[in-house]
Formats: sequence, structure tokens, C-alpha cells
Amino acid sequence: MKKLSTFLGAIFIAFAAQTAYAQTVKVTPLGSHDGEFCVRDRAMIFEDPDGTRILYDAGFTVRGADDPRLGKIDAVLLSHVHGDHLGPAHQPAANAGPCNNPQFSVNDTPNSNTVNIAIGKKAKLMVGAELNTFFAHKMKVAGGDPGQVVTNRFGSLQKIGGVSVTTVPATHTNGLPPEFLDKSLGDALAANGLTAYVGPPNGYVLTFSNGLVVYLSGDTGVTAEQDLVVRRYYKAKLAVINIGGVFTTGPAEAAYVITDLVKPNSVIASHANEVATKDGKLLPNTRTAAFIKTVRIPAHVPYSGKTMEFDSNGMCVSGC
Repeated sequence: MKKLSTFLGAIFIAFAAQTAYAQTVKVTPLGSHDGEFCVRDRAMIFEDPDGTRILYDAGFTVRGADDPRLGKIDAVLLSHVHGDHLGPAHQPAANAGPCNNPQFSVNDTPNSNTVNIAIGKKAKLMVGAELNTFFAHKMKVAGGDPGQVVTNRFGSLQKIGGVSVTTVPATHTNGLPPEFLDKSLGDALAANGLTAYVGPPNGYVLTFSNGLVVYLSGDTGVTAEQDLVVRRYYKAKLAVINIGGVFTTGPAEAAYVITDLVKPNSVIASHANEVATKDGKLLPNTRTAAFIKTVRIPAHVPYSGKTMEFDSNGMCVSGC
């Protein structure tokens, strides 16, 4: 009887471990070059244990709605309308052009890669600020359903499958480039050196069905909300943060945000604006390497096409 109890106990433990493993959140970067982290890489897919799939900041590197890496997409998140996140163009094929200057020869303006993907995948397009009416118009003109656009301003919460999505402040700009506008208006703005203001940019906090809370910084500098809102209220355990400098936090500032403000259990570097890897290995003397060296928690490189899995505490259990 004792042997039987021990045997059944072992089976239960194994089953419990397998069940816990199945409750991971999968994160898959979609960059320009397979297995690398290149200059324009921003896009990531987050997959909930219930199968809900969310695309974050498609930019240039998702190869349109027919990109085979996408699969089912339930929602598309857009942090702001700068071209490297909205997508005026995309690659014609995997690995087109070099890592430091990928070939983005398929034009998506005056529409955008983001809108085309949302239409092609019949996915919700989630935006903040004053972007809801602009994108509802874009969806309609492109043959999509304006009802796919979901407004999610600061403090609100939307549900996509088992995932709760809220927006948080980002300290950045949010000017819409003229090429995304009707020609007459776009030309007038360009002639005056202006962009169309569409409200403030934002980051996101995602709460998955396994309890994992993820902070997506968008493009941002250092802001008090990273402590007051992201850490204290939402209690994020995993973060994805821009580290490129010049237009956003650089590696030292981003490390401060993670170590002293957000304080998650692990972090994924993003938006490095550099060739960070070669042959699937991190290059020394890069911003990415400097960030990983400075931050005092497990930090992960978003190798394109390589899926990482995170448990409810934000720790990587596979693929890192």
C-alpha cells in the first residue's frame, strides 16, 4: 500500500508540474532576420495559456497579414504612431537586406502595416489617445470593420480572451507622419515641417490568465508612473523595455527603470536600434550587452522567431 501511495504521489507531482508548465505565457519576437536581434526589431507576439494571441507594435518587421509567423491573431496593440511601430512598409521576404539596413520595399502607405494586419487577421486594433477615430476611418477606407478598433485610454481596462489589457503613460512624442494622411493634408503638413498630433503615446500592462503581469514600455523615457502605477498598482513581474537611447531610454536609463522603479523578476530588451547579435550570439560593445550587464535581474535578448515561455512570476522556463 505504501508503494502504491508513493507511486500515485509521484504521478500527481508529475501531473501538477506538467500542468504548471502548460500555464506559461509564450513570447515570440518577430524581427527582420531569423534568430537575430536587428536594428528595426520591435514586434512581439504574446500568447496566453488559453490560446489568445496578441501582436505588439508590428512596425516594419512583420511581413504583412500573410506573414506565416503570425498564425491566429486576436488583437493588435499599438503604442504610438511613429513609423517604426505603425509600419509604412514591410519586408518582401524573410532576411531581406542586411541586419543593419533591412529591405522594407513593400509599401503600406497611406494605410499602414498595422491596419492591414488587423484587417487580414480580423483582429481587434487596440489604441489609446485620440487614435480611435483616425484608425476607425483607416479601417473603413481599407475595407475593414471600424468596429475592430478598441479605445483603451489611461485607466481603462479591456479584455481580449483571458487577457486583461490596460494602458499606462509613456514619456515620448506621438506625431503622425504625413505619409499616413490623405495627400493634400499630408503635403501641407510636410511643407511646414509638421506631423499630425494624435494625443499622447502609451505603454501597456497585460495580465494573463495564469496571473503573469507584463509591462510593455512602448517608447518612453524615465517616468514616475513606472514606480507608482506599473510597480505599485499593477505589480508587473515581466517587462519589455526600449533601450536604444536618443529618442527613448538608453541602456543605463532603462536599467535604472527596471532595477529601481518597475522591479520585475525578469526583462526583455527591445528597440535597441542596433545590430545586437551575429549568428545568434550577443555582440559585445553593444547597447544590448551594456543593458544586460547593468540590470540586476535576468535579462533576455529577443531573438527573432525564438519563443520564450514565462511562468506566473515572470521567470523564463523555456527558450531563454
